[in-house]
Amino acid sequence: MDGTWGYIAAADPITRIARLRRLAWLIDGAARVPGTRFRFGLNSIIGLAPGAGDAVLSLISLYIVYEARRLGLPRNKLARMLTNVGVEAALGSVPVLGDLFDVAWKANLRNIDIIDEHFRL
Repeated sequence: MDGTWGYIAAADPITRIARLRRLAWLIDGAARVPGTRFRFGLNSIIGLAPGAGDAVLSLISLYIVYEARRLGLPRNKLARMLTNVGVEAALGSVPVLGDLFDVAWKANLRNIDIIDEHFRL
């Protein structure tokens, strides 16, 4: 072996942020209703599964916060990100209205904005 014991070296921060941005976009805004500015993502589909869908989406959102922590964001920004996730998880769990709220709130894209703001991207 080459001394890395089979581990893949962590990507540079720009690459990691780009990967997080793609994930957030896929979850919150990858598709558009034709003829409108209304965007939605896999969140709208996964969230339809009662309970389990919201749990999976919360885990994905928490993964983005975890990566932000690994990137060195300060506690106050991580707290804002966790608040975004908490609001989406709490209000998104309400049947039907919660699904509409998830489409409008877009916690993951909000959290990517916080990361971008921190790094001035």
